[in-house]
Amino acid sequence: MRNITSRAAALLFALILALTPCLASAETSQQNDAGQSQKITIVFSHDMHSHLEKFAKIKTLIDKAKSENDATFVLDGGDFSMGTPYQTIFKKEAAEIRMMGYVGYDVTTLGNHEFDYRSKGLTAMLNRAVSSGDKLPQIVIANIDWKSTLADSKLKADGLKLQAALKNYGVKDYTVIKRGGVKIAVFGIFGKESASYAPESGTNFSDPVTRAKEVVAEIKKNEDPDLIICVSHSGTNQSDPKKSEDEILAQSVDGIDMIVSGHSHTVFAKPLKENGTIIASCGQYNDNLGEVTFTKSGSGYKYSSYKLTALGDNVVSDKATAEKVAGFKKLVNKEYFSEFGYTWDQVLAKTDFDFTDIGSFGLKQGEDILGNLISDSYIYGVQKAEGKNYKTVDVAVVPAGVVRGSFSKGDITVEDAYNALSIGTGADGRAGYPLVSIYLTGKELKTAAEVDISVSELMQPARLYMSGLSYKYNPHRAILNRSYDVKLVTANGDVKELQDDKLYRVVADLYSSQMLGVVTSMSKGILSIVPKDENGKAISDYEKYIVHMQDGSELKEWYALASYIDSFSGNKVPAYYSKTEGRKVLVNSMNIIEILKQPSRYLWMLIGVLAAAVLILVLIIVIIVKLVKKHKKKKLRKKISS
Repeated sequence: MRNITSRAAALLFALILALTPCLASAETSQQNDAGQSQKITIVFSHDMHSHLEKFAKIKTLIDKAKSENDATFVLDGGDFSMGTPYQTIFKKEAAEIRMMGYVGYDVTTLGNHEFDYRSKGLTAMLNRAVSSGDKLPQIVIANIDWKSTLADSKLKADGLKLQAALKNYGVKDYTVIKRGGVKIAVFGIFGKESASYAPESGTNFSDPVTRAKEVVAEIKKNEDPDLIICVSHSGTNQSDPKKSEDEILAQSVDGIDMIVSGHSHTVFAKPLKENGTIIASCGQYNDNLGEVTFTKSGSGYKYSSYKLTALGDNVVSDKATAEKVAGFKKLVNKEYFSEFGYTWDQVLAKTDFDFTDIGSFGLKQGEDILGNLISDSYIYGVQKAEGKNYKTVDVAVVPAGVVRGSFSKGDITVEDAYNALSIGTGADGRAGYPLVSIYLTGKELKTAAEVDISVSELMQPARLYMSGLSYKYNPHRAILNRSYDVKLVTANGDVKELQDDKLYRVVADLYSSQMLGVVTSMSKGILSIVPKDENGKAISDYEKYIVHMQDGSELKEWYALASYIDSFSGNKVPAYYSKTEGRKVLVNSMNIIEILKQPSRYLWMLIGVLAAAVLILVLIIVIIVKLVKKHKKKKLRKKISS
């Protein structure tokens, strides 16, 4: 009996040993007999914008995905920088891309905000990343047009340095990665809108679709991968298919299995599917991490699942990653905030109410309390910077597109103020757009109001929030004639009529001032705004009109906001910012008096065009009638003569 039991135990033990490798293989790598994984996992992100505080959670999820499947690849769609104080050490420390390498990213691409420090800044960051000796993600970007960039005498010097830095880093058009018995090819694309959003990049780009076709053909010819994936900083547009660049890319280029779609900050609960291509987006600021799975099917792989994981309290932070991020935070305090007399976590004031959530800010037309606070802060900042030499600022302008953060009930810290206005650099090459002083006529301020009401319905980032100006708007009025009763509101609350030919002092950040300057050209001269100096001379170099502090440093827009909040009595945000003040007043009326009240010159232009069109139509009808009559008479003569 004893021998039988021993033999049975030995047999059972041998059976367990025999089964163990099979069980282990099924639970981990899920590979077949040839060593090829039965599924491919793509972990992805985009539009991180320097939100390194979430990297400790990202590390946890990446490690989990890799432990479940050897064939896991981690990709990013660009704009990994510019959005939090970590960006202030972008050039010196390359914190964002070094952290991406640390947590396990395989590939990323460049977005428009990687050029915020211009090509010189990007060059410095890339070289610093390489010199760190850290593990770094592969960068892929296929459509930089070096021929035209280096042929431009104004771009050549910095272009050559950037080209050398990209080579030093090892940037490629595409890369091939083998893992878990499978092979994927990943290429990068920089979109048309992205290029237009990087006016200071000093770099030209070729057509995304044309270049993508060439790269895909090259990959198919030389690599024979299991999947072809594009990390694209082009974005999608659900309201206008003609502007949905990544959908156009998928429709136009055969053979792309997946597009990681950055730039538009979109969140897709389910992926888009175009021409056999999966288009995936997980949103901005590391709020979510995406995951797409492809499963073995015959000789290839087919899309099988898609999920987004919110990087909230339910995800445990990796301790070592958190400590590494904390080290970069100390550097920010030392190398940047200390120069402004602030620290990262310093509380500026408390608020008893929530401001508009940044996710919904600017989506709908109308006055906004966050826009009011920020525009008021610009005027305060200039007044403090100029001191005794202060010249009255009549109007401050804040486009929705430059606002990147908001404030919730409770403490408002220096970090919060910085995050609200975190993009760009100045002529000094330091983080943060500076404020610029320009002059516009009363007529041009009325045009600015019309840009806000009419144009921003087509371009949401152009939604304007202004201090010193009030106006009514009616959506039932003709386009380019929807704003009226545009008035100047002085610091003491007096309301005055705008004089069309009078110059008024206006402040906006550097980027927004430049954008006001291109309204005329972008509208083909229909709308006219020409920023001027105090003598009425048109401005060509906006950096000459940057507002400076008394110590000679640039007045950064975030600092104007932080110092304004810091100035509030009792360290508390005033209650009047909890509600709107009548700066923009909706008149939702079909009343003919309201519709025709104060017609703008653009309405008269429209009426003139319509009248001309009607006249042409009438002339065409008259000509047709005459021809018909002539034809009938001719036919009648033939009949009589016969």
